[in-house]
Amino acid sequence: MARLVVFDMDGVLVDAESSWVYVHRRFGVNNDHSLYAYLRGEIDDLEFIRRDIRLWMEKDPELTVSKIQEILAEVPLMPGARETIKAISDRGIKTAIVSAGIDLLADRVADELGVDVDMANGLITDNRGRLSGEGILRVKLMDKGDSVSEVATRLDIPKEQVVSVGNSQYDVTMFERSGMGIAFMPSDDHVRQSANAVVEEKDLRGILKYI
Repeated sequence: MARLVVFDMDGVLVDAESSWVYVHRRFGVNNDHSLYAYLRGEIDDLEFIRRDIRLWMEKDPELTVSKIQEILAEVPLMPGARETIKAISDRGIKTAIVSAGIDLLADRVADELGVDVDMANGLITDNRGRLSGEGILRVKLMDKGDSVSEVATRLDIPKEQVVSVGNSQYDVTMFERSGMGIAFMPSDDHVRQSANAVVEEKDLRGILKYI
């Protein structure tokens, strides 16, 4: 029986492919160059975060964290997200968000939905609330499974009683650290084949029959 369900955020709990890219589009910038450098192993996760933040600061050197919060407040929840979290919580099962996205959005979603634990990456500010250009690394994009294990350990729940829900190649390590992996609207066949169950319809309630 499941005692913990861990959700990726972007493309799973929210209807946006990436919280970072959502902000990039608002500023009219593109991070493809940094993404490819990261995937080639030329930069690490923290430098990837720094480069993303600095793209925004090039557009607005006085950019504040409250402006980023305003942008992320517009990100819509995934259809069925609210009902899914409620149904899981009503069964006495813990819920968590593990995301390499932005913690401002993860905190908002956790508060709105009543998620028990959320882990995501942050933005460092000065004493006036302006972005410093530095970030806080809590979840590594390629090693999200480590964060799943960290949450499960914190809650004293064994791997066999953990379910992870993700949609992309970056979520496969989450599946590996769980008793069950559910691919929700999977981005490719590798994600499908790595999961124990697959939900193709864009309604998060489709995962409930597997929990």
